[in-house]
Amino acid sequence: MQLGMVGLGRMGANMVRRLMRAGQECVVFDRSSEAVNDLVKEKAIGTSSLADMVKKMKAPRAIWLMVPAAVVDQTIVSIVPSLQPGDILIDGGNSYYIDDIRRAKELAAKKIHYVDVGTSGGVWGLERGYCMMIGGENDVIKHLDPIFAALAPGRGDIPRTPGREKLGGTAEQGYLHCGPNGAGHFVKMVHNGIEYGIMAAYAEGLGVLKSANVGKHQHEADAETTPLRDPEHYQYDFNLADVTEVWRRGSVIASWLLDLTASALAQDPELARFAGRVSDSGEGRWTIKAAIDEAVPAHVLTAALYERFSSRGEADYANKILSAMRYAFGGHLEKAAGK
Repeated sequence: MQLGMVGLGRMGANMVRRLMRAGQECVVFDRSSEAVNDLVKEKAIGTSSLADMVKKMKAPRAIWLMVPAAVVDQTIVSIVPSLQPGDILIDGGNSYYIDDIRRAKELAAKKIHYVDVGTSGGVWGLERGYCMMIGGENDVIKHLDPIFAALAPGRGDIPRTPGREKLGGTAEQGYLHCGPNGAGHFVKMVHNGIEYGIMAAYAEGLGVLKSANVGKHQHEADAETTPLRDPEHYQYDFNLADVTEVWRRGSVIASWLLDLTASALAQDPELARFAGRVSDSGEGRWTIKAAIDEAVPAHVLTAALYERFSSRGEADYANKILSAMRYAFGGHLEKAAGK
């Protein structure tokens, strides 16, 4: 099957490579001619513009947009004049599902199909495959199945879920048609919200382990800090690279995220090249909004999102307010950092 790929960044380029390995024909475009040329050397069909891409593809065309969510609408506006009824646009980035609903309606008026695909796999997807959560029309999704099957990881060596053989479907292959337009990105949105929570839990737990030697440190006695009551209870110097490694081996909290954490700590136990400013690309916020609209408690996911805000200094002003109030009512002076 032929697929057009717009956006050849960290994920888009490797998705093209995985598709070509599976025998699919790929027509590619990126604002960077170098990115296009790299894939042309690997037998992709290069193009110089969106219009040129459309010209080089057979109808009905299937064109996958792997671009930042902020430029999806702009890209659609640019490519639609060149498309024909029956063509398919696929958004494989991290768009807001509400935007998918709108886009699908707008494109349907032009008889162009729209598919939203929440794609997880990151820079490891070339070898491992991509987990895909898909929204769109049934017939269109069936037509695109060879593309999804080629990109997906397949069952691999993961043991079958008991009873799964009776259920059928593509979920155990690593891709799933979740429902109508927006459903794919809705499921991916919640996936990323959960990811925030899991990452925060590992980070906080490892923080507790790292500070388990606090009883060995000298602390000045003053009225501003609650003293450590039992220093002898906190005399442990844990090797976190070893701890995360042993957790990988048969523990109930083993996961791919833990694998990546163990690898990072093995290479650099102090994580010296990281400043600790953690971005959020939108999905965590949208997950919390959905939870509010649905009246579903989401304490952990919300706290994990707020922690990302704090990591970027967004709590600095609130903390200054706290210091100002303590000084005003009790004359409490701030202690220098690290004291």
